[in-house]
Amino acid sequence: MSLLGSMTTAISGLSAQARALGHVSDNVANSQTVGFKRVDTNFTSWLTRSNLRLHMPGSVEARPDYTNTIQGTVEQVENPLAMAIAGQGFFSVAQARGGQGDNVVFDDRQFFTRAGDFAMDRDGYMVNGSGYYLEGWQIQQNGEPDRTRLAPIRISELVYNPQPTTSIGLAANLPANVPTVAAIPAAAPWAPAEAPVSSVIQIFDALGNQQQVTLDWWRLDVDTWRLRITPDGDTLAPADGIFADIDFGGQITAGPPVVNAPAGTIAAIIPLSATTGTVPTAAGETASIGFTANYGFGNQTVSLGLGGFGLPTGLTSYSGTEYSVRDLRQDGVPLGAYSGVTVRENGDVAVNYDNGQTRIVARVPVVAFNDPDKLQRLDGQAFMRTVESGEARVTDAATNGVGKLVTGSIERSNVDIAAEFSKLILAQRAYTSNTRIVTAADEMLQDTINMKR
Repeated sequence: MSLLGSMTTAISGLSAQARALGHVSDNVANSQTVGFKRVDTNFTSWLTRSNLRLHMPGSVEARPDYTNTIQGTVEQVENPLAMAIAGQGFFSVAQARGGQGDNVVFDDRQFFTRAGDFAMDRDGYMVNGSGYYLEGWQIQQNGEPDRTRLAPIRISELVYNPQPTTSIGLAANLPANVPTVAAIPAAAPWAPAEAPVSSVIQIFDALGNQQQVTLDWWRLDVDTWRLRITPDGDTLAPADGIFADIDFGGQITAGPPVVNAPAGTIAAIIPLSATTGTVPTAAGETASIGFTANYGFGNQTVSLGLGGFGLPTGLTSYSGTEYSVRDLRQDGVPLGAYSGVTVRENGDVAVNYDNGQTRIVARVPVVAFNDPDKLQRLDGQAFMRTVESGEARVTDAATNGVGKLVTGSIERSNVDIAAEFSKLILAQRAYTSNTRIVTAADEMLQDTINMKR
């Protein structure tokens, strides 16, 4: 029984070392596979009988020891859609079962991977090198991701619709040293034909066409300027316009309490024609003038923001003879065509357009497990959840203990070639040693048979 047991044990050793060699072979073959996790070998002994007086040979079994939690090298690449996870976690991916374009049918099962070599396919989906479709949270109209469901990310918004201008922000200084104009009758709020200060602001109409708004300024007295707003091409009468008197310095009396506006800053705005001017209630509140333009597509209401009452942050009137603009911005945009897509470090998938605008269409989350080494391995560096791995926890990158996203990068295999060759030598020597046991046991059995001669 001991000789047969020794031979059986040696044969199990041959089988175990053959499996270990298979693990080494798989690791070496996938040493350059993106996101691959090596498989080590865990040898387990099984006893036939063992006590203080007797030990009988048993067997050995080689079990896979998965390394799903061991980080591979993060390498920067030129692909802007590539991502690597630095730390724990996986990408949620889907597998297509057929169809194309709007009719792609996806497997109902959920898959996970560390292979982040994603690129856009012909239908606009983000797909990695193994054919798995990246999933994410879709962005809602309020700009927040819908964290209730995951869906394959598709870039389909290839045009950015034009947006008409609704607000203008102006920060400029009106030169306090220009001469004042003669008194203007109250019945005729429009000012003389020539304005000492005039500027043009570019805005956009409902179709994305660029239009102009002219601002003419007259200095009425030491602290007061008159503004005429004329939307060029508008249907207003030629001599008309939007008029307002702007008082710089003095007291804001709309209180209480009464607040002194520093000299040179806006104290009050008095509408003189078809306009909406804000009346201050406290220092620092927004000073603005509303006007309406019509470029043939209906009335377009625009708010001209001039900073805050009593603050030198917007429109001011300090010394000088030249009108100077510190900042000018407006929220309208022309028609935009698709120019590219990038992924941000928080997982936002941003579509860029040639009009300078960006639209966030999805956010890439990171999925974590209590025991990632218990995941079921699949083809293409993919995994599936098992009972032993625990539930999938989907969360934002770099939160709740999951890793952060490294954009424009991929995670290489965690295989160390030098270590694998060391394991190869050990497996080879151990296999050879087991063959010697089989040979020795065979010779001893033969000697036992020959005893009867």
